Amino acid sequence: MARRALILVEGESNMLRYVQAAQRLGLHLITLSSDPARYDYLAAEAIETIRVDTDNVDALIHECSRLRRIHNIAGITSATELTYATVGKLCRYFNLPGPNPVSIERCCDKFTQRQLLAKAGVPIPAYRLATNAAEVNSSAVDIGLPVVLKPSVGIGSSGVRLCRTVDEVAAHANYLLDGRYIWRSSPSILVEEFVQGPLYVAHTMGNEVIGIGAVEFQPPPYFVCLETIFPAPLSDDEHKSIADVSITSLRGLGLGWGPTNIELRWTKRGPVVIEVNPRLAGAPDAQLVQLACGVDLIAEHIKLVIGEQWDLRKRRSHTAGVRSLLPTRDGILDWIDGSRAAAVSGVAEVKFFIEPKTSIVRKGESGDKMAYVVAASPSRGRTEGILQRAVELIDWSITPSPAPGGEVNLVATPRLEGDQRR
Repeated sequence: MARRALILVEGESNMLRYVQAAQRLGLHLITLSSDPARYDYLAAEAIETIRVDTDNVDALIHECSRLRRIHNIAGITSATELTYATVGKLCRYFNLPGPNPVSIERCCDKFTQRQLLAKAGVPIPAYRLATNAAEVNSSAVDIGLPVVLKPSVGIGSSGVRLCRTVDEVAAHANYLLDGRYIWRSSPSILVEEFVQGPLYVAHTMGNEVIGIGAVEFQPPPYFVCLETIFPAPLSDDEHKSIADVSITSLRGLGLGWGPTNIELRWTKRGPVVIEVNPRLAGAPDAQLVQLACGVDLIAEHIKLVIGEQWDLRKRRSHTAGVRSLLPTRDGILDWIDGSRAAAVSGVAEVKFFIEPKTSIVRKGESGDKMAYVVAASPSRGRTEGILQRAVELIDWSITPSPAPGGEVNLVATPRLEGDQRR
């Protein structure tokens, strides 16, 4: 009998860990991608790869139908938000376990998500939808400054900015609407109240909250994650309030199959939901959960995808954390070295996203990250200390970009505590 196979659609973020987990479960891996060359691990892991237009559902159905004639297809999945609704459609077509594609699509539209959460009685920021600069300005005035402007469809904090003044609102609206920003949909901007308070992320599988992490962003006006600690230091009442709101959010959005992650801020009125992401959180959050409590969200998700019983029992009580490194100037990366950081006891991973001679242009989104360090230990204080020591041992050099007129811009840039800059 043919070996069971798992089809993975595209390969962003957590997909290498999906590959490794699927292999441990004895599955044959097949990756469908519009550009397989983007993922160097496919060749390294000798993964069967097929080039296909992953934006074309009919093309994917045709390819999956062909594969079913020669393989025992146990499941189809993805860790990429842009293809997750498509995966749901494929699962429905082939009668395989999978997410509800309609719920995924509605959730990925931030305006529709807001409407559904409000209808379900979930605490959310005040919001308006705008399609031109005048509507953006009037919405900001109605809500009251400061406000957050974000594309109604998007990921990775792309195009998201805090605007404190009318001039900042106008400037960012113009950036989003004048052709400089690349839209994934028809241009529309969500204007939101800036809700202040500590940020948390609830990780769920099905209708169960596995745990809650505490998140720190880079300084405003952008929203790039600098550090996550899992689990968050919460009282029992705070944990229950966040968990209850998270489950109510899933019900209001018609979710509850597979993994999701829910971003909330703790305010004077309790938890306020900022965003629900109908998928597993981006790397390395699943790794943090596994290091901290022993639950492998990726392996358990695959079990769900192939119709097997999952196991969400926690096996330990540690604290895991990640700290990201961001460049402080635009330019060319001369070199970067983290060998000493990787040798620090308690460090689980040092991950680099760029190589020497790479051009750096900061955009205020998650793609700005140069590297991150993951660590874990039995206590929060020790884990934070490990992260600090490791980050201090990562060094790099950036040649600044030329200023207008051809001169090198040597204006000093802020030094982040613990980061080595040259």
